[in-house]
Amino acid sequence: MNYSADELKRILVDELPRVRRFAYSLTGNKADADDLVQNLVLKLLQKGLSKEVSVVPWILRVCKNIWLDEIRSRDVRVKAVIENKIPGMERDFTEGEQENRYTLDQVLAVLDEMSDEQRMIISLVIIEGFSYAEAADVLEVPQGAVMSRLSRARKKMLELIESKV
Repeated sequence: MNYSADELKRILVDELPRVRRFAYSLTGNKADADDLVQNLVLKLLQKGLSKEVSVVPWILRVCKNIWLDEIRSRDVRVKAVIENKIPGMERDFTEGEQENRYTLDQVLAVLDEMSDEQRMIISLVIIEGFSYAEAADVLEVPQGAVMSRLSRARKKMLELIESKV
Protein backbone atom coordinates (compact mmCIF):
# COMPACT_ATOMS: atom_id res chain seq x y z
CA MET A 1 0.00 0.00 0.00
CA ASN A 2 1.30 3.44 -0.95
CA TYR A 3 1.11 6.77 0.83
CA SER A 4 -1.63 9.07 -0.42
CA ALA A 5 -0.59 12.02 -2.60
CA ASP A 6 -1.09 14.41 0.34
CA GLU A 7 0.91 12.20 2.71
CA LEU A 8 3.70 11.89 0.17
CA LYS A 9 3.81 15.64 -0.39
CA ARG A 10 4.07 16.20 3.38
CA ILE A 11 6.88 13.66 3.67
CA LEU A 12 8.75 15.27 0.80
CA VAL A 13 8.39 18.75 2.28
CA ASP A 14 9.59 17.49 5.68
CA GLU A 15 12.61 15.70 4.20
CA LEU A 16 13.51 18.32 1.57
CA PRO A 17 16.45 19.88 3.50
CA ARG A 18 18.05 16.47 4.05
CA VAL A 19 17.44 15.44 0.44
CA ARG A 20 18.93 18.71 -0.85
CA ARG A 21 22.06 18.25 1.29
CA PHE A 22 22.45 14.68 0.06
CA ALA A 23 21.88 15.72 -3.55
CA TYR A 24 24.48 18.47 -3.14
CA SER A 25 26.97 15.98 -1.71
CA LEU A 26 26.46 13.79 -4.78
CA THR A 27 26.57 16.49 -7.42
CA GLY A 28 28.94 19.02 -5.92
CA ASN A 29 26.99 22.02 -7.16
CA LYS A 30 23.70 23.67 -6.38
CA ALA A 31 22.25 23.68 -9.92
CA ASP A 32 22.75 19.94 -10.45
CA ALA A 33 21.52 19.25 -6.91
CA ASP A 34 18.33 21.23 -7.54
CA ASP A 35 17.78 19.37 -10.83
CA LEU A 36 18.35 16.06 -9.07
CA VAL A 37 15.87 16.91 -6.30
CA GLN A 38 13.30 18.00 -8.89
CA ASN A 39 13.70 14.72 -10.81
CA LEU A 40 13.42 12.79 -7.55
CA VAL A 41 10.21 14.54 -6.51
CA LEU A 42 8.66 14.00 -9.95
CA LYS A 43 9.59 10.32 -9.91
CA LEU A 44 8.21 9.78 -6.41
CA LEU A 45 4.98 11.62 -7.21
CA GLN A 46 4.52 9.56 -10.38
CA LYS A 47 5.38 6.16 -8.92
CA GLY A 48 4.34 6.66 -5.30
CA LEU A 49 6.00 5.51 -2.11
CA SER A 50 5.18 2.28 -0.34
CA LYS A 51 4.29 2.37 3.34
CA GLU A 52 6.31 -0.83 3.71
CA VAL A 53 9.73 0.79 3.21
CA SER A 54 11.89 2.93 5.48
CA VAL A 55 11.03 6.33 4.05
CA VAL A 56 14.27 8.33 4.32
CA PRO A 57 16.67 5.57 3.23
CA TRP A 58 14.35 4.74 0.32
CA ILE A 59 14.12 8.37 -0.82
CA LEU A 60 17.90 8.76 -0.64
CA ARG A 61 18.41 5.47 -2.49
CA VAL A 62 16.15 6.67 -5.31
CA CYS A 63 18.06 9.98 -5.32
CA LYS A 64 21.38 8.13 -5.58
CA ASN A 65 20.10 5.94 -8.41
CA ILE A 66 18.77 8.92 -10.38
CA TRP A 67 22.18 10.59 -10.03
CA LEU A 68 24.03 7.47 -11.16
CA ASP A 69 21.71 7.27 -14.18
CA GLU A 70 22.48 10.93 -14.94
CA ILE A 71 26.23 10.31 -14.76
CA ARG A 72 25.92 7.33 -17.09
CA SER A 73 23.78 9.27 -19.56
CA ARG A 74 26.32 12.10 -19.72
CA ASP A 75 29.03 9.56 -20.52
CA VAL A 76 31.52 11.64 -18.55
CA ARG A 77 32.08 12.24 -14.88
CA VAL A 78 30.63 15.52 -13.71
CA LYS A 79 33.24 17.97 -12.43
CA ALA A 80 31.75 19.51 -9.29
CA VAL A 81 32.01 23.26 -8.77
CA ILE A 82 32.03 24.42 -5.17
CA GLU A 83 29.86 27.47 -4.71
CA ASN A 84 30.08 29.99 -1.91
CA LYS A 85 26.86 28.76 -0.35
CA ILE A 86 25.71 25.34 0.72
CA PRO A 87 22.00 24.43 0.64
CA GLY A 88 20.53 24.95 4.07
CA MET A 89 23.31 27.29 5.18
CA GLU A 90 22.43 30.50 3.30
CA ARG A 91 23.35 33.02 5.98
CA ASP A 92 26.15 35.44 6.69
CA PHE A 93 28.88 34.28 9.03
CA THR A 94 29.85 36.39 12.03
CA GLU A 95 33.48 37.34 12.57
CA GLY A 96 33.85 34.57 15.12
CA GLU A 97 32.65 32.05 12.57
CA GLN A 98 34.96 33.17 9.75
CA GLU A 99 37.71 30.76 10.81
CA ASN A 100 35.19 27.88 10.78
CA ARG A 101 33.94 29.11 7.40
CA TYR A 102 37.47 28.84 6.02
CA THR A 103 37.73 25.33 7.40
CA LEU A 104 34.37 24.45 5.86
CA ASP A 105 35.57 25.69 2.47
CA GLN A 106 38.69 23.54 2.83
CA VAL A 107 36.60 20.48 3.67
CA LEU A 108 34.36 21.10 0.66
CA ALA A 109 37.42 21.44 -1.57
CA VAL A 110 38.72 18.11 -0.26
CA LEU A 111 35.33 16.44 -0.79
CA ASP A 112 35.38 17.75 -4.36
CA GLU A 113 38.56 15.76 -4.98
CA MET A 114 37.09 12.52 -3.66
CA SER A 115 35.22 9.91 -5.69
CA ASP A 116 31.42 9.91 -5.86
CA GLU A 117 31.36 6.77 -3.70
CA GLN A 118 33.52 8.39 -1.03
CA ARG A 119 31.42 11.59 -1.01
CA MET A 120 28.23 9.53 -0.69
CA ILE A 121 29.46 7.48 2.25
CA ILE A 122 30.83 10.54 4.09
CA SER A 123 27.62 12.44 3.44
CA LEU A 124 25.39 9.65 4.73
CA VAL A 125 27.32 8.56 7.82
CA ILE A 126 29.24 11.65 8.94
CA ILE A 127 27.13 14.55 7.71
CA GLU A 128 23.61 13.08 7.89
CA GLY A 129 24.32 10.83 10.88
CA PHE A 130 22.98 7.62 9.36
CA SER A 131 23.87 4.36 11.06
CA TYR A 132 25.95 1.86 9.10
CA ALA A 133 22.80 -0.21 8.55
CA GLU A 134 20.84 2.78 7.21
CA ALA A 135 23.69 3.78 4.90
CA ALA A 136 23.94 0.19 3.69
CA ASP A 137 20.23 0.27 2.89
CA VAL A 138 20.56 3.49 0.88
CA LEU A 139 23.65 2.31 -1.01
CA GLU A 140 22.34 -1.25 -1.45
CA VAL A 141 25.52 -2.83 -0.09
CA PRO A 142 26.31 -4.95 2.97
CA GLN A 143 26.93 -3.14 6.25
CA GLY A 144 30.55 -4.34 6.26
CA ALA A 145 31.08 -2.65 2.89
CA VAL A 146 29.83 0.63 4.38
CA MET A 147 32.29 0.31 7.24
CA SER A 148 35.28 -0.44 5.00
CA ARG A 149 34.34 2.26 2.46
CA LEU A 150 33.96 4.81 5.24
CA SER A 151 37.35 3.85 6.64
CA ARG A 152 38.97 4.28 3.22
CA ALA A 153 37.13 7.56 2.64
CA ARG A 154 38.31 8.94 5.99
CA LYS A 155 41.90 7.94 5.21
CA LYS A 156 41.67 9.56 1.78
CA MET A 157 40.22 12.72 3.30
CA LEU A 158 43.06 12.93 5.84
CA GLU A 159 45.65 12.38 3.09
CA LEU A 160 44.13 15.18 1.02
CA ILE A 161 43.94 17.54 3.99
CA GLU A 162 47.54 16.81 5.00
CA SER A 163 48.75 17.37 1.43
CA LYS A 164 47.23 20.86 1.51
CA VAL A 165 48.85 21.89 4.80
